[in-house]
Amino acid sequence: MSDKNTSTLGSYVDSAVGAAQNFVGSIIGSTGDEAEGKAKQQKGQAEYDASHATAKVPGATITASGITKDDPNRAAGSWNQTAGSAKEFVGGVIGSENLKQTGREQNLSGQEQEARGQLSDFASGAADRITGAVGGTYASVTGDKTAQAEYQSQHDAGKTTQRGAEHDIQKQAEAKQ
Repeated sequence: MSDKNTSTLGSYVDSAVGAAQNFVGSIIGSTGDEAEGKAKQQKGQAEYDASHATAKVPGATITASGITKDDPNRAAGSWNQTAGSAKEFVGGVIGSENLKQTGREQNLSGQEQEARGQLSDFASGAADRITGAVGGTYASVTGDKTAQAEYQSQHDAGKTTQRGAEHDIQKQAEAKQ
């Protein structure tokens, strides 16, 4: 499912080339080069946005690179947070300090469990991306098209897994602000 149009590195290259072309065009007075440079910068931004686009569904992540299953600790941790919050609320309503405390503890335990799952997904995704990139390069040099496709698939799955963890971490950080 690899799509070269969703490469973060490619987006940086297109943006830099576009900025340089725009700059040179403005120095030499070439409106054509300026316009082409601006278009390349916009293309780079669109590639960057596509590379980071992520959709979350329960237990999985979807990106332009594919679909991956989340670490089970992420969903279990989220459920424990919800159950803990409910116990804490009910304990407050009925005046049970024991139930409130149990709820707080379950909520905190769920937060830690979800964080472990996110860290696991982020690390395994990064490792798969690196292994896929290095292996794909080696397979390309040796001309092994089958291995190259397999490594590209591993890279893409790693990218999706990593983007899913990044998405959830960013969402949680924004909620705390």
